[in-house]
Parts: sequence; structure tokens; C-alpha cells
Amino acid sequence: MYSKYARWGAVLAGVAVLLGAFGAHILKERLEPEQVAVFQTGVQYQFIHAIGLMLVALFYRYRPLKHMKNAGLAFLLGIGLFSGSLYLITLGHFTHFNFKWLGPITPIGGVAFVVGWGLVAAAFWAKK
Repeated sequence: MYSKYARWGAVLAGVAVLLGAFGAHILKERLEPEQVAVFQTGVQYQFIHAIGLMLVALFYRYRPLKHMKNAGLAFLLGIGLFSGSLYLITLGHFTHFNFKWLGPITPIGGVAFVVGWGLVAAAFWAKK
């Protein structure tokens, strides 16, 4: 399990770097600064939680608790819902597709991030 999370974390971190460059160089020229900021927020949270996912993988190796496994799932879900919805909403302005209906999904991804960090904390407090 831990190696799967480590691999996904590394891939998602690399994708975050690519998306950040895309936002800084392509979107910056074509969108309003507020829209680019929304996109960059998605990139920032994806990058942070991709690193978090790799840390969860490392901690799980030494402390294989269900809380750590579930924290990794919560981080993956959060990246998909939070960052993914922000990307689509922003790209909707770029492509003229309307993805604003995804707005209510973004906070669900944020809750998944909070749950993930709570599970990490619970794993550290749990007795082996």
C-alpha cells in the first residue's frame, strides 16, 4: 500500500509543477488575474497534498495503521475534488465551457483534506 501512495504522490507532485507552469505562462496571458489565482490555488493544494501523500506512504511503512491508509485516500479524494474542480472551473473560462456548477464540489475536497490531516494526527496518537 505504501509504495502505491508514494508513486501517486510523486506523479501528482510532478503534474502540479506542470500545471503551475501552464498557469503561469499560458493562462496568465489569456485570463483575468482572479481566474489565474483560482487555478494556482488548485496547483498549490495539489502540490502540498501530493507531498503529504508521500509522507503518509513513508509513515505507513513504519506504522501500518488503518488511519494512515485512510488519510492517503482522503488526500487523493481531496486532490481530485478540490484541485480538479478549480482547474475545470478556470479552464471553463479558457475554453468557453461552463464548469461553474462544480463550485459546490470544491469545499467537499477541502473537507477531504481536513479529514486526511485529522487521520494522520489520529494515527500518531493511536497506540500500536
